[in-house]
Amino acid sequence: MTILAVVRHGPTHWNETGIVQGRSDIPLSDSGRALVSTWRTPSAFAGYEWVSSPLRRAVETATILRGSAPPTDHRLVEMDWSEWEGMSLPDLRAQMGNLMKAWEAKGLDFRAPGGESPREVQDRLRPFLAERARAGIPTVMVCHKGVIRALYAMAVAWDMTDKPPEKLLDNCTHTFRLEPDGAPVPHQLNIPMTTPDS
Repeated sequence: MTILAVVRHGPTHWNETGIVQGRSDIPLSDSGRALVSTWRTPSAFAGYEWVSSPLRRAVETATILRGSAPPTDHRLVEMDWSEWEGMSLPDLRAQMGNLMKAWEAKGLDFRAPGGESPREVQDRLRPFLAERARAGIPTVMVCHKGVIRALYAMAVAWDMTDKPPEKLLDNCTHTFRLEPDGAPVPHQLNIPMTTPDS
């Protein structure tokens, strides 16, 4: 059994002010760095390999937690929000109306104009997951909310047309068991990062 432990990066200024981030390479805010410095991964992950999205906010988070810069993998980059990146959530809602209803109408196939859908994020994750499963490498993966939601949707067959079966909380680690072909299965969700030996 191969375990994949997933951590979302700490907050950036854009997260804190409600700006759509996507692939824009925004660093952690000062308060985000301070928050991440209080996080601890469970001691069970001590022998795990680490890999991060190449975006700065994920690399910074992994570096603080791990104590050194991690290897990166482009397949873990955040979902591409294209022309919506840099917009405030109120501005996006003014343009789109009820954003949640718009997303739920298309589910996994919802995308910004010129951007990427959650289904496409799943497609680029599958080879990464299969490689980890084949190698039998327990891994801590530091990435983004869109990537984590796409992974979770794959694991529980959630089509994103309604609320998720379980809410994934920030400031937590989520673990998945990888089947031999890389298919993810929920293992333990919402492990608090502030409790070292959860």
